[in-house]
Amino acid sequence: MSIRGTSAIVGAAQVDTFRTEGKSPVGLMSVAVTRALADAGLSLADVDGLFTASSYYAFPTLTLAEYLGIHPRHMDSTALGGCSFIAQLGHAAAAIQAGLCEVAVIAYGSTQRSDAGKLVSMAESSPYEQPYGLIHPIGAFGMVAQRHMAQYGTTSEQLAQYAVSAREWALLTDTAPYPTPLTVDEVLSSGVIASPLHKLDCCLVTDGGAAVVMVSAERARDLRDNPVYLLGSGEAVNHRNVSQMPDLTSTEAARSAQRALQMAGVTLDQLDTAHVYDAFTISLLVLLEDLGFCAKGEGGAFVENGNLAPGGSLALNTNGAGLAQVHPGMLGMFLIIEAVQQLRGDAGRRQVPDARLSLVHGMGLTLAAHATAILSTHPEP
Repeated sequence: MSIRGTSAIVGAAQVDTFRTEGKSPVGLMSVAVTRALADAGLSLADVDGLFTASSYYAFPTLTLAEYLGIHPRHMDSTALGGCSFIAQLGHAAAAIQAGLCEVAVIAYGSTQRSDAGKLVSMAESSPYEQPYGLIHPIGAFGMVAQRHMAQYGTTSEQLAQYAVSAREWALLTDTAPYPTPLTVDEVLSSGVIASPLHKLDCCLVTDGGAAVVMVSAERARDLRDNPVYLLGSGEAVNHRNVSQMPDLTSTEAARSAQRALQMAGVTLDQLDTAHVYDAFTISLLVLLEDLGFCAKGEGGAFVENGNLAPGGSLALNTNGAGLAQVHPGMLGMFLIIEAVQQLRGDAGRRQVPDARLSLVHGMGLTLAAHATAILSTHPEP
């Protein structure tokens, strides 16, 4: 059995990341869910599958179900960090195909920006790293950057190129947090946070909420004229603590992507857009290599000369993503939302012409867990 093309996203919505009006994380999820259901032409009464993950709540599906006042018959709280929701696309598709639910909602909410300095995370501490002063996550990614530079000759200027490109994409949206272009010199002049990473090598800190609604492909055709189908899904995991990572410059993204692409029956050169987790410039660079967009060690050259900016060879993170648009702790849901907007043709000035096939890839923790999804305007490749 395969889940290829058997289910589709029929509703998608998010909450303004800088106007959350004092709502709690579950409150933001509720707003996003209500909007996504309205987008799908459905109501809370239709929802019988609920999927979420959280760094706030130990039992996030129970918390969200109670808040919404619903009683789903299938629930999933898979916690893989920022890629959880991309993995849950495949889980929801499988549950729908198996008859475990008919209308699946995947949701996320965070008040990370509002909670700055007082956030209490449910994540466990690491006895292997924290006692020795490693600050999560920036310390770990600083080590990854140091290793990549030593091994492959990657430079800070090359890393800065991606931050510049992300800002260019963000400026094509109506919600860009920073309304002016960025230069490589500005990135390099920003303070060093964890050598060699500068402040502007790091993602934004925002609030946010987002949700998508999935149903079977058959039902999707009755709900809207532009459903977004899930063609492929893949997951992989390598470690929990960065100290246990066998190779600081290679990840399991290669395997999750291979699984998703094989299921979908497509190749990278067929993609119209790509949406890849960019918590830090170095994490994005490593993932691009492992996903196969360039060879290992060639990521630095790949991001140069505006290759990833609007008009470049790869339409990547077309709203600016984590570096320039939104990052409320877990980015995966927002990568999905942007892919859906591109495939629906709803992306405004940043719209990629005739976008029909997109890759969405997320990481969890320090390049530890990986999930890849292939989304399409058609149920078959």
